[in-house]
This record gives sequence, structure tokens and C-alpha cells, in this order.
Amino acid sequence: MRVLRRTLGARSRRRVRIPRSALVLLACLPGLAAVLVLALCANGIGRKATAAVRPPVGARPVALHAAPRPRIVPRSAWLDALSRHAQPPPRYDDKVVAVFVHHTDSPNGYDCADAPRIIRYLYAGQTGVRDWDDIGYNFLVDHCGTIYEGRAGGVDRAVTGAHTQGFNHRTAGIAAIGTFTAGMAVPKVMTDAIAALAAWKLGLADVDPRVKVRLVSSNNLSRYASGTTAVLPALAGHKDGYMTSCPGAALLARLPEVRVLAARLQGR
Repeated sequence: MRVLRRTLGARSRRRVRIPRSALVLLACLPGLAAVLVLALCANGIGRKATAAVRPPVGARPVALHAAPRPRIVPRSAWLDALSRHAQPPPRYDDKVVAVFVHHTDSPNGYDCADAPRIIRYLYAGQTGVRDWDDIGYNFLVDHCGTIYEGRAGGVDRAVTGAHTQGFNHRTAGIAAIGTFTAGMAVPKVMTDAIAALAAWKLGLADVDPRVKVRLVSSNNLSRYASGTTAVLPALAGHKDGYMTSCPGAALLARLPEVRVLAARLQGR
């Protein structure tokens, strides 16, 4: 046994005997302490270590109610070299919190194989007569339920569209190819595709398709004066934001069930 002298007070001293095993443990304490500190930092317990952690640049938080991405036909399927024209780079928002549903007000009864030609015709009209920089809708859906990429910029990104006057920011425009005024039939495969697309786009920001969201009008041509905060459905009809009959009374009447299906696809 070794003897260790230890001062207990100014008047007296005494001998304290410590077992060799305890001395070995004491000698090892600095190393154990270092290991303990490393373990605590690795687990995020240390206050400074936690503050130093940074998510990767551009990392997107995982949505709690994400829906699977539906099949989307790229714009290269309808935009050929002869029709394409030079245009500025796409503009982006931080996220999509609302979807506006439209109809293209074009003839029904088309063969779905002709959908690319119809979209190309819409593109020519909007970029020609209207002098827009691209087709306004972010997506288009035919009556067979096929979803097409519309406006350029990437289907999984929050591309700023040109579909709803005053409310193009933080929204996506989905156009049903055809005319769906009162009395017109709206194919279920079409509304199912709109629901699947809306569920996925809104799910990226964890937005419930059944709720209402706040959007700020960007100009006086909408139903709301520029700068006004409007409370609108997360899955809205074009007429909710602009003075129009679009997407037609028949399609508008189907939107409540589209919202319910979209929410179900998000697992709500």
C-alpha cells in the first residue's frame, strides 16, 4: 500500500491510505474525462456543440405529410425545336403553399395522344399574342389523367408561374385541358390526377389541401388590392383569386372531393 500525505487543516495532518486500484483509477481520470466530453459533444448534449451544428446548405426539412410524386411528362414531349423560343431564366419562390386549378377553355373530345399538340398551341398563344415569356401554367392534365410539365424551371421546385393574376407567388397552377362549364362531364381520372399532383406539391411544404392559407396580392388586377393579405383555399379555383368563371362550374364543383382525396394521399 502506498501512503499519500494530505493536508486536512492548519493544526493537524494525518495519513490516508488509498488502495492501489483506486490510485490506478485516479491516474486514468484525465483520459476518461476526455472520452466523456467527446461522447457528450457527439450526442449534442454540450450547449456549444449543439450551437455549432449547421444543416447542409439548401437542405429541405422533411415534410410530415409528403405524398408520392406522380408521373409527370416533361415539357420536351410537347415543346419541339420549331416552337421553342428564347426566354429569360425561371424565377422561383421559397415554397408552394397553394394550388390554383384552371381549365384551358379549349375544345373537349380530343384524343389524348393529341395533348402535346394542344399544349404547344396554348404555349404559342400565350407567348405570341399575349407576349408572355413562357406558358403560364406550371402543369397541365388531360382527360386521360396524364400530367404534363408546363412552365420551365423544374417540376419539384417552386417555380413562379403566370396563371393567377395577383397570386403567382408561392403557388402552382394546374390546368385541366378542356372546357368544364356547367353541365360538362369531368373525367374522374382527370380529377384524381389533379388530386395526386396537388397532394405532392403541397406536401413538399407540409400544407393540408383542405385548409385555407394567407397569400398577399401582388397587383390590383386580382380580386384583392395590391398588398392585401387574402385568405384562400390551399387548393383553390382560379376564380377564387381573379374575376373569372375559370375553372368552370363543373370542375369547381368537384374541388371539395379533390381536396379530400389529396389530403388522404398525404396520409391525413
